[in-house]
Amino acid sequence: MQLGLIGLGKMGYNMRTRLRDGGHEVVGYDPRPEVSDVASLEELADRLTSPRVVWVMVPSGTVTDSTITALADVLGEGDLVIDGGNSRYTADAPHAELLAQKGIAFVDAGVSGGIWGLTEGYGLMVGGSDADVARAMPIFDTLRPPGPLEDGFVHVGPVGAGHFAKMVHNGIEYALMTAYAEGYELLAAEDLVQNPQAVYQAWTNGTVVRSWLQQLLARALKEDPNLAEISGYTEDSGEGRWTVEEAIRLRVPVPGIAASLFARFLSRQDESPTMKAVAALRNQFGGHAVKRVSESG
Repeated sequence: MQLGLIGLGKMGYNMRTRLRDGGHEVVGYDPRPEVSDVASLEELADRLTSPRVVWVMVPSGTVTDSTITALADVLGEGDLVIDGGNSRYTADAPHAELLAQKGIAFVDAGVSGGIWGLTEGYGLMVGGSDADVARAMPIFDTLRPPGPLEDGFVHVGPVGAGHFAKMVHNGIEYALMTAYAEGYELLAAEDLVQNPQAVYQAWTNGTVVRSWLQQLLARALKEDPNLAEISGYTEDSGEGRWTVEEAIRLRVPVPGIAASLFARFLSRQDESPTMKAVAALRNQFGGHAVKRVSESG
């Protein structure tokens, strides 16, 4: 099958390779000429045979917005656009409506797998009409992991459903990573535990907490046992915030996900104004000692 692929970053580049290895003809576009197959979106559209299918794999927000707006000008009746980035699901309906004015169909695809997807395959969560999803199935089949379809691919529902599922997936990911990290810190704090990395390595088989994330932490600790080369400063890419916001809207309690998001905020503070205020209050109401800045060395 022929596919246009916009965005050849860490994931898009590997996806192009996996698709080509699977026998598809992929025409890739990226602003960086050293990785791009064409010089512009216009040239990409010209290289594809109608009806065309174009996959957008660029950062969410304004970059995705501008890319889809540009595609509405260079594609036409009967074409299909797939947004495979981490767009917020609320952006999908406006994108679909914009493209529909030109007779262009739209599918949203949540993609999981990171840099390992090239060899392991990508978990896919898609939203769109039955006909539009079916049209792109040869692409989805090549990208997904080998094995039963339902173990790596789901047609979640109409437009927006795929990105909603991916948002929840990433919220869960936040909580899982925090739980594994807290377990590591607790193991490292106890003198009885001689090798926290060996514990995480041993959890790889037979335990109820085994997972790919657990294996990745075991690998990271093997490479850097004390994580001495890594700062605790941790960014968030948006999906965790969106998950908490949607949980509030739907009145669904998600304390684990929310706590993991706030833990990332905390990681960015050298000094916590909250805890300074708590210390001051303890001193005010109970005369409890406080540690002055001049005493902190």
